[in-house]
Amino acid sequence: MTSAKSILLSASKAASAVPVHAVTPDTLDAFVKRLSGVQKSWVEANGFKAKPNRHLCIADKTGGLEMVLYGARTGETADPFEPGTLSTKLPAGDYCLASGFSNLDLVALGWLLHSYRFTRYLSATEASGTDKGVRLACPQNLDRASLLARADAVMLGRDLINTPAEDMGPSQLEAEMRVVARRFKATMTVTRGTVLEKKFPLIHMVGRAADDAPRLLDLRWGGQRAPKVTLVGKGVCFDTGGLDLKPASGMALMKKDMGGAAAVLSLASMIMAAQLKVRLRVLIPAVENAVAGNAFRPGDVLTSRKGLSVEIGNTDAEGRLVLADALDLADAERPDMLIDMATLTGAARVALGPDLPPFYTDDDELADHLVRHSMASNDPVWRLPYWQRYNDLFSSKIADINNSGSGGFAGSVTAALFLKRFVEKAHAYVHLDIYGWVPVARAGRPKGGEPQAARALFSLLSERYPAA
Repeated sequence: MTSAKSILLSASKAASAVPVHAVTPDTLDAFVKRLSGVQKSWVEANGFKAKPNRHLCIADKTGGLEMVLYGARTGETADPFEPGTLSTKLPAGDYCLASGFSNLDLVALGWLLHSYRFTRYLSATEASGTDKGVRLACPQNLDRASLLARADAVMLGRDLINTPAEDMGPSQLEAEMRVVARRFKATMTVTRGTVLEKKFPLIHMVGRAADDAPRLLDLRWGGQRAPKVTLVGKGVCFDTGGLDLKPASGMALMKKDMGGAAAVLSLASMIMAAQLKVRLRVLIPAVENAVAGNAFRPGDVLTSRKGLSVEIGNTDAEGRLVLADALDLADAERPDMLIDMATLTGAARVALGPDLPPFYTDDDELADHLVRHSMASNDPVWRLPYWQRYNDLFSSKIADINNSGSGGFAGSVTAALFLKRFVEKAHAYVHLDIYGWVPVARAGRPKGGEPQAARALFSLLSERYPAA
C-alpha cells in the first residue's frame, strides 16, 4: 500500500521545502510584480497565464528550484483535490503550500490521495518507478495525524477493492479485518459453518457453493456506555451472478463487489484512529456468489434470520440477501446509528453516474447533515426516496417477499426498500448504494477501487460523536 506517512512531511520541513504559490488570472500580475527581473522574464517567456491546473517552475540564481506557480481553478467547477495532481507532475523533492490556497486540509489530503498507486502485483523495479519522490510538508495548523489517518484509511479501502478475488476471498477479507482489529485493539468474532447456516441462513445460502466458505465478520470497539454506531458492509468478494449467470462483461469488475465491506473498514479505521466517543460495531457478511451443484436456485425459498420467507427471483440479487441477515442482527441492538454500505445496484449508476452514490434514510435532519458533510469533505452523496408504492414490486405468491423487484424499474429504490424491511429498531438508519470504483482517473482519485462516502460519513460522525 502507498504510505501516506512517506509523502506528508512534518510542518517543520516547510522552511526547507520549495514553496508552491496558487495564483489566478486575476492575481497573477500582482504576484509577478514581487519577483526579480529575471523571474518576471521567465514567466513571460513561458507564456504562463495561470490557467487552471497549469504550473510553472521558477529557478533561483544557482539553477535550483526556488518556487512553483500553480494556476488555481475558481468557481463552481473548482475541485479542492486538483492541486494534488502536482504530486505526479513536479520534480522529485519537498514542497509546501505557501500562498493562495483555500481549504488547505482538502488540498493536502488530495495531494496524498492522488499519490496512491496499487503496486501489489508489480515487480520491485516497476513498483519503484511509480514513486515520484514528490513530498509535501504538512501545512501549518493542520493535524498531521488526522490527515495521515484519513489518507491511510482510504488507501486501505482502495487496496482491498483493487485486489483480485483470488487473493481477496472471504478468508482473506477476514484476515484483513483482523489486521484492522489488532491495530486498534478491537475484538473480533467470526461465524461460519453449521452455526452460520442455522443463525444466518441467507448469508449461508448465497455463499455455500464457493470453495471459500461464507462467514459473518463481527468487530467491536469502544466504551460500553457510548452511543452505538453499527456499520454493515456488503462483502461479496466475487459475484458471478450465480445460476442467473452474468455475461463476461458484467463479471469483469466483480472483484469490487465487496466495495461496501472495504468502505466500512475504511470508515471504521477513521473512527477508531480519531477515538470518536462511540460503541462501534462492524458487520461484514463475507461470501462468494459462485456456481456449483449446491448453488442456490431461482425459485428457492428460504426463511431469513428475521423470520421473513424470501423467494429467490434472481440469484444475481444476492447482495441484499446477505445484508438482510446482517442488518437484522445489527438492528436487534437498537443502535443509535445504523449505516450499511453496498455496491448494490447498477441502477444507481444509471441514475446518478459513478461519482455520486445515492443514499436513503427516513430522517430528514440526518439527510441534510450528510449532504452538507459530503460536500464539505469533497466526498459527495445524493439522497433518493423510499417510494413506498414500489414495495408491491416484491410481492410473492409463495413467500413473504421476493428478492427481485418485478418490472425492471427503480432498481436502486426497490433494493433500498427490500433492506428497510429488516430494520425496525435502530434510532437512525442510512443505506448507501455505492459504486466503489473510479472508471476514469480524476484529481485525488486514481482509476480503480474507491471507498466512496467513507470520508463523508466520518465527517458526519465526528460532528455527532466528537472525541473527548
